[in-house]
Amino acid sequence: MIVIPFKRRNVLPGFGITMGLTLAYLSLMVLIPLSTVFVKSSALTVDRFIHTVTRPNVLAALKLSFGTALAASLVNVVFGLLVAWVLARYQFPGKRIVDGLVDLPFALPTAVAGICLTAVYSQNGWVGQFLEPRGIKVAFAPLGIVVALIFIGIPFVVRTVQPVLEDLDEEIEEAAASLGANRFQTFYRVIAPTVLPALLTGFAMAFARAVGEYGSVVFISGNLPMKTEILPLVIMSKLEQFDIPGATAIAVVMLVISFVMLLLINMLQHWSSRRTGVKGA
Repeated sequence: MIVIPFKRRNVLPGFGITMGLTLAYLSLMVLIPLSTVFVKSSALTVDRFIHTVTRPNVLAALKLSFGTALAASLVNVVFGLLVAWVLARYQFPGKRIVDGLVDLPFALPTAVAGICLTAVYSQNGWVGQFLEPRGIKVAFAPLGIVVALIFIGIPFVVRTVQPVLEDLDEEIEEAAASLGANRFQTFYRVIAPTVLPALLTGFAMAFARAVGEYGSVVFISGNLPMKTEILPLVIMSKLEQFDIPGATAIAVVMLVISFVMLLLINMLQHWSSRRTGVKGA
């Protein structure tokens, strides 16, 4: 009797068609728009390009944008892991409400978030009126930018780490405890290696969102040149002056730095995944 092997049929078309559609879609939506930034900036000479991107206000905005994005992402890594742990491991009244609040920054328009944060942390705000007399200025200061970026970035960390924690069997922790491991050793040797790839993914997504954030930051920052002026606002100012080559030149620098940092994060995530044998989210 001849057995004819069963050929599994895929729901989607073959590799050639799906790969072609994938490349066409990514080219149309990602590669072509990004390439126009380089094309437009090529209208500048090398000297003019360097002069544009090294102006004092541009360098100050570059430092502020990436510095605050990095600080906010690191804070979100710590507290995002904590929130994900609570949602994954504990049952308590109102858990679904708390779980829904995590996604609120996704749905809330960034301009609305900026107005709300400014109203809360301004000098006469609910929280700001207690902070400013103690010398802690949030609104219209770099700290306010960090607060806004934490607000819009925390869902990325929580939603990437939470599924990993839910899939992590609690019996593994119990086995570590039965072998004499204390809480710190259990977290460091059992939990941390498992959630690290997902945590790096959440960090990368939160950082990428924070670097390009505009709506929520423009209200609470105050947009003071050389102090609280972010790089996207500098680009918008160039566009309002119809200086498209200058705006695209700054955008190129921002794009290259972002790409390099995300590449380094992805390489670190890949190394962590291979070392622990756990795939990232």
